[in-house]
Amino acid sequence: MHKPLVSVQAQPRDRASWAELARHAETTGYDALLTADHPGTTASPFVALAAAAMVTERLGLGSYVSHAGIREPLLLASDVATLDVLSGGRARLALGAGHTPAEWEMLGSHRPDVAGRVRRFLAVAETCRALLAGESVTLTTPQMRAHGAALTGPRPLRQPVPFVFGGGNSTLLRWAGEHADVVALSGLGRTLPDGHTHETRWNPAEIDRQVQLVEEGAAGRASAPEREALVQAVEVTDDAEGAAQRLAGVFGTTRAEVLASPYVWVGTVAEIAEAMTRHRQRWGITRYVVREPHLAGADLVLAHLRGDRP
Repeated sequence: MHKPLVSVQAQPRDRASWAELARHAETTGYDALLTADHPGTTASPFVALAAAAMVTERLGLGSYVSHAGIREPLLLASDVATLDVLSGGRARLALGAGHTPAEWEMLGSHRPDVAGRVRRFLAVAETCRALLAGESVTLTTPQMRAHGAALTGPRPLRQPVPFVFGGGNSTLLRWAGEHADVVALSGLGRTLPDGHTHETRWNPAEIDRQVQLVEEGAAGRASAPEREALVQAVEVTDDAEGAAQRLAGVFGTTRAEVLASPYVWVGTVAEIAEAMTRHRQRWGITRYVVREPHLAGADLVLAHLRGDRP
């Protein structure tokens, strides 16, 4: 039976604990170590990941996800290529359209409307991928200008560099179905007025719709992109029903949606593994990302998936 791949999203606090976390992720069997990319509020992802590369040999490394609205493609492609060289071919490119107004405002601009963010994402994604593939890029559009942009060194060791799309926009889900290696589903809906938090979209029918958009985009490919879910909470417990009821209040959803959702792991490790099988069968989800605060529970689940626990 296919065993899901599980990655860790985390932030460095200091040198020693970051190195320890990276080693732990590798030896425990996680697929990758990932870092958020929110300039001004999180650590520089590629500096942190380069440090993790120095103490690991196998672990994949990438941002989760970089903000196409404010990242310049030549600089982003150079960061990814450099990380790939320093890690011996373990980097990945991950992009989303961005949502937090403050991240535009701190750089002296304003968040575009949805259509504008979609156009900018497409320009950045296509330019980054072309640069990482060794192409030279010249274009002049309202979203971007580039004149003979190219990576002459360092160049990524791995070709192609794996590409992850993170987001829920319908247009971009179809595009990702055609172009991405992995589509990362977060269960996050419309950005709320505070500019940071989101509506929760954990209804199974909504996930059905998003997966259908990906499949539509992938219609001309030999195989659709892998699907990944961002796990918002992990609770290993003998009382899944009670925990789900409490978590429903935290996330503003229902107990049934918590139990059905790929965005929460709740129950015994065996029950969580069974839920993963259902996620794969219904939505094709074969990958998960767990945040560092939930690592202890995730370690137990990963051990069970490896067969270390009954």
